[in-house]
Amino acid sequence: MQQDAHELLNYLLNRIADLLRDEKKQEKQNGKLRNRSKGEKVDRTWVHEIFQGTLTNETRCLTCESVSSKDEDFLDLSIDVEQNTSITHCLRKFSISETLCSDQKYYCEQCRSKQEAQKRMRVKKLPMILSLHLKRFKYIDHLHRYTKLSYRVVFPLELRLFNTSGDASNPDRMYDLVAVVIHCGSGPNRGHYITIVKSHGFWLLFDDDIVEKIDAKAIEEFYGLTSDDTKNSESAYILFYESRH
Repeated sequence: MQQDAHELLNYLLNRIADLLRDEKKQEKQNGKLRNRSKGEKVDRTWVHEIFQGTLTNETRCLTCESVSSKDEDFLDLSIDVEQNTSITHCLRKFSISETLCSDQKYYCEQCRSKQEAQKRMRVKKLPMILSLHLKRFKYIDHLHRYTKLSYRVVFPLELRLFNTSGDASNPDRMYDLVAVVIHCGSGPNRGHYITIVKSHGFWLLFDDDIVEKIDAKAIEEFYGLTSDDTKNSESAYILFYESRH
Protein backbone atom coordinates (compact mmCIF):
# COMPACT_ATOMS: atom_id res chain seq x y z
CA MET A 1 0.00 0.00 0.00
CA GLN A 2 2.87 2.37 0.76
CA GLN A 3 5.03 1.86 -2.36
CA ASP A 4 3.57 4.79 -4.32
CA ALA A 5 3.80 7.01 -1.26
CA HIS A 6 7.47 6.16 -0.73
CA GLU A 7 8.33 6.99 -4.35
CA LEU A 8 6.65 10.38 -4.09
CA LEU A 9 8.30 11.01 -0.72
CA ASN A 10 11.76 10.52 -2.23
CA TYR A 11 10.96 13.13 -4.86
CA LEU A 12 9.67 15.56 -2.21
CA LEU A 13 12.88 15.33 -0.20
CA ASN A 14 14.99 16.09 -3.27
CA ARG A 15 12.79 19.09 -4.10
CA ILE A 16 13.26 20.50 -0.59
CA ALA A 17 17.02 20.60 -1.07
CA ASP A 18 16.63 22.25 -4.50
CA LEU A 19 14.20 24.89 -3.28
CA LEU A 20 16.29 25.89 -0.27
CA ARG A 21 19.31 26.43 -2.54
CA ASP A 22 17.23 28.39 -5.02
CA GLU A 23 15.70 30.65 -2.37
CA LYS A 24 19.11 31.83 -1.21
CA LYS A 25 20.47 32.35 -4.73
CA GLN A 26 17.35 33.79 -6.39
CA GLU A 27 15.68 36.01 -3.76
CA LYS A 28 15.42 38.91 -6.19
CA GLN A 29 13.52 36.70 -8.63
CA ASN A 30 10.46 37.34 -6.43
CA GLY A 31 9.11 33.84 -6.76
CA LYS A 32 7.74 34.32 -10.24
CA LEU A 33 9.28 31.25 -11.89
CA ARG A 34 11.34 28.16 -11.32
CA ASN A 35 12.73 27.47 -14.80
CA ARG A 36 15.03 24.54 -14.26
CA SER A 37 16.37 24.48 -17.82
CA LYS A 38 17.25 28.20 -17.95
CA GLY A 39 17.00 28.17 -21.71
CA GLU A 40 19.12 25.06 -22.17
CA LYS A 41 17.87 21.90 -23.82
CA VAL A 42 17.07 19.25 -21.23
CA ASP A 43 16.22 15.62 -21.89
CA ARG A 44 12.66 14.92 -20.79
CA THR A 45 12.31 12.46 -17.95
CA TRP A 46 9.37 11.05 -16.00
CA VAL A 47 9.70 14.12 -13.76
CA HIS A 48 8.99 16.42 -16.72
CA GLU A 49 6.10 14.26 -17.88
CA ILE A 50 4.43 14.49 -14.48
CA PHE A 51 5.37 17.91 -13.06
CA GLN A 52 6.12 20.18 -16.04
CA GLY A 53 3.71 22.92 -17.03
CA THR A 54 4.01 26.12 -19.05
CA LEU A 55 3.68 29.75 -18.02
CA THR A 56 3.02 32.54 -20.49
CA ASN A 57 4.45 35.97 -19.72
CA GLU A 58 2.17 38.57 -21.34
CA THR A 59 3.25 42.20 -21.80
CA ARG A 60 0.80 44.84 -23.08
CA CYS A 61 2.05 48.21 -24.30
CA LEU A 62 -0.09 50.98 -22.79
CA THR A 63 0.54 53.20 -25.84
CA CYS A 64 -0.35 51.01 -28.83
CA GLU A 65 -2.12 48.19 -26.90
CA SER A 66 -0.06 45.51 -28.66
CA VAL A 67 0.54 42.33 -26.64
CA SER A 68 3.65 40.16 -26.71
CA SER A 69 3.96 36.83 -24.96
CA LYS A 70 6.74 34.44 -24.05
CA ASP A 71 6.26 30.88 -22.85
CA GLU A 72 8.45 29.32 -20.16
CA ASP A 73 8.33 25.83 -18.70
CA PHE A 74 8.17 25.21 -14.96
CA LEU A 75 8.31 22.25 -12.60
CA ASP A 76 6.89 24.11 -9.62
CA LEU A 77 5.42 27.52 -8.88
CA SER A 78 6.99 29.54 -6.09
CA ILE A 79 4.45 31.90 -4.55
CA ASP A 80 4.64 34.64 -1.93
CA VAL A 81 2.58 34.21 1.23
CA GLU A 82 0.69 36.64 3.45
CA GLN A 83 -0.85 36.35 6.89
CA ASN A 84 -4.31 34.79 7.18
CA THR A 85 -4.85 34.11 3.49
CA SER A 86 -5.45 31.19 1.13
CA ILE A 87 -3.66 29.41 -1.69
CA THR A 88 -6.24 30.75 -4.15
CA HIS A 89 -5.48 34.32 -3.05
CA CYS A 90 -1.73 33.70 -3.36
CA LEU A 91 -2.16 32.33 -6.89
CA ARG A 92 -4.25 35.34 -7.89
CA LYS A 93 -1.48 37.65 -6.66
CA PHE A 94 1.05 35.54 -8.55
CA SER A 95 -0.71 36.52 -11.79
CA ILE A 96 -1.67 40.10 -10.90
CA SER A 97 -0.79 42.75 -13.49
CA GLU A 98 2.38 44.73 -12.83
CA THR A 99 3.00 48.16 -14.37
CA LEU A 100 6.39 48.79 -15.97
CA CYS A 101 7.28 52.46 -15.79
CA SER A 102 10.14 54.90 -15.12
CA ASP A 103 13.45 53.08 -15.59
CA GLN A 104 11.58 49.78 -15.93
CA LYS A 105 9.78 50.75 -19.14
CA TYR A 106 9.21 48.06 -21.75
CA TYR A 107 10.72 48.27 -25.25
CA CYS A 108 7.78 47.94 -27.61
CA GLU A 109 8.58 46.52 -31.05
CA GLN A 110 5.54 48.25 -32.56
CA CYS A 111 6.33 51.69 -31.14
CA ARG A 112 10.08 51.10 -31.54
CA SER A 113 10.72 52.82 -28.23
CA LYS A 114 10.41 52.27 -24.51
CA GLN A 115 6.87 52.62 -23.28
CA GLU A 116 4.89 52.07 -20.11
CA ALA A 117 3.38 48.61 -20.11
CA GLN A 118 1.59 46.04 -18.02
CA LYS A 119 2.78 42.48 -17.62
CA ARG A 120 1.37 39.41 -15.97
CA MET A 121 2.20 35.72 -15.63
CA ARG A 122 -0.49 33.11 -16.26
CA VAL A 123 -0.59 29.33 -16.56
CA LYS A 124 -0.89 28.14 -20.17
CA LYS A 125 -0.27 24.41 -19.82
CA LEU A 126 -1.51 22.78 -16.62
CA PRO A 127 0.74 19.97 -15.33
CA MET A 128 -0.38 16.50 -14.32
CA ILE A 129 0.79 17.22 -10.78
CA LEU A 130 0.87 20.86 -9.69
CA SER A 131 3.67 21.62 -7.25
CA LEU A 132 3.26 24.81 -5.19
CA HIS A 133 6.20 26.10 -3.15
CA LEU A 134 5.23 28.54 -0.38
CA LYS A 135 7.95 31.13 0.15
CA ARG A 136 8.13 30.86 3.93
CA PHE A 137 11.79 31.86 4.27
CA LYS A 138 12.57 35.56 3.89
CA TYR A 139 15.88 37.39 4.20
CA ILE A 140 15.75 40.16 6.84
CA ASP A 141 18.36 42.85 6.19
CA HIS A 142 18.84 44.10 9.75
CA LEU A 143 19.15 40.53 11.05
CA HIS A 144 21.47 39.48 8.21
CA ARG A 145 19.76 36.12 7.96
CA TYR A 146 16.67 34.28 6.74
CA THR A 147 13.68 33.99 9.02
CA LYS A 148 10.56 31.89 8.74
CA LEU A 149 7.12 33.24 7.89
CA SER A 150 4.74 31.05 9.86
CA TYR A 151 1.71 32.75 8.33
CA ARG A 152 -1.58 30.88 8.26
CA VAL A 153 -2.24 29.93 4.62
CA VAL A 154 -5.33 27.79 4.06
CA PHE A 155 -5.10 25.20 1.29
CA PRO A 156 -8.05 23.06 0.15
CA LEU A 157 -8.26 19.36 -0.60
CA GLU A 158 -9.65 20.32 -4.03
CA LEU A 159 -8.26 23.13 -6.19
CA ARG A 160 -9.01 24.77 -9.52
CA LEU A 161 -6.66 27.34 -11.02
CA PHE A 162 -8.17 30.72 -11.87
CA ASN A 163 -4.97 32.28 -13.21
CA THR A 164 -4.93 30.45 -16.55
CA SER A 165 -4.36 32.06 -19.94
CA GLY A 166 -7.10 32.45 -22.55
CA ASP A 167 -5.59 29.73 -24.73
CA ALA A 168 -5.04 27.19 -21.93
CA SER A 169 -5.96 23.70 -23.15
CA ASN A 170 -7.91 22.64 -20.06
CA PRO A 171 -8.52 25.71 -17.84
CA ASP A 172 -11.27 24.01 -15.81
CA ARG A 173 -9.08 21.10 -14.73
CA MET A 174 -9.64 20.09 -11.11
CA TYR A 175 -6.84 19.08 -8.76
CA ASP A 176 -6.83 16.97 -5.61
CA LEU A 177 -4.28 17.37 -2.83
CA VAL A 178 -2.00 14.32 -2.68
CA ALA A 179 1.01 15.40 -0.61
CA VAL A 180 2.24 18.12 1.76
CA VAL A 181 5.82 18.77 2.86
CA ILE A 182 5.83 20.41 6.31
CA HIS A 183 8.64 22.39 7.90
CA CYS A 184 8.89 22.17 11.68
CA GLY A 185 11.06 24.87 13.24
CA SER A 186 11.96 28.55 13.10
CA GLY A 187 14.29 28.87 10.10
CA PRO A 188 15.79 27.21 7.00
CA ASN A 189 18.97 26.15 8.77
CA ARG A 190 17.28 24.41 11.66
CA GLY A 191 14.23 22.32 12.27
CA HIS A 192 12.78 19.17 10.78
CA TYR A 193 10.69 18.05 7.80
CA ILE A 194 7.76 15.70 7.81
CA THR A 195 5.56 14.69 4.88
CA ILE A 196 1.91 13.78 4.47
CA VAL A 197 1.10 11.62 1.44
CA LYS A 198 -2.21 10.27 0.18
CA SER A 199 -1.93 6.65 -0.90
CA HIS A 200 -4.83 4.38 -1.93
CA GLY A 201 -7.35 6.68 -0.28
CA PHE A 202 -5.46 6.94 3.03
CA TRP A 203 -3.44 9.83 4.43
CA LEU A 204 -0.03 8.73 5.76
CA LEU A 205 2.32 10.86 7.83
CA PHE A 206 6.06 10.20 7.35
CA ASP A 207 8.32 11.34 10.20
CA ASP A 208 11.78 9.78 9.76
CA ASP A 209 11.25 6.04 10.31
CA ILE A 210 7.74 6.52 11.72
CA VAL A 211 4.77 6.11 9.38
CA GLU A 212 1.24 6.48 10.69
CA LYS A 213 -2.24 6.87 9.27
CA ILE A 214 -3.97 10.20 9.98
CA ASP A 215 -7.37 11.71 9.32
CA ALA A 216 -7.74 14.27 6.52
CA LYS A 217 -9.02 16.79 9.09
CA ALA A 218 -5.58 16.74 10.77
CA ILE A 219 -4.08 18.47 7.72
CA GLU A 220 -5.61 21.75 8.91
CA GLU A 221 -3.12 21.75 11.79
CA PHE A 222 -0.40 22.61 9.28
CA TYR A 223 -1.94 25.74 7.76
CA GLY A 224 0.32 27.95 9.91
CA LEU A 225 -0.11 30.39 12.78
CA THR A 226 -2.53 33.30 13.05
CA SER A 227 -0.09 35.18 15.28
CA ASP A 228 3.29 36.56 14.22
CA ASP A 229 4.67 36.44 17.77
CA THR A 230 6.44 33.14 17.27
CA LYS A 231 8.27 31.84 14.21
CA ASN A 232 8.54 28.27 15.50
CA SER A 233 5.77 26.26 13.86
CA GLU A 234 4.76 23.21 11.88
CA SER A 235 3.55 24.71 8.63
CA ALA A 236 3.08 23.56 5.04
CA TYR A 237 6.03 24.35 2.79
CA ILE A 238 5.32 22.47 -0.48
CA LEU A 239 1.92 21.34 -1.76
CA PHE A 240 1.31 18.72 -4.44
CA TYR A 241 -2.00 18.60 -6.31
CA GLU A 242 -2.85 15.80 -8.76
CA SER A 243 -5.13 16.50 -11.72
CA ARG A 244 -8.28 14.49 -12.21
CA HIS A 245 -8.42 12.39 -15.36
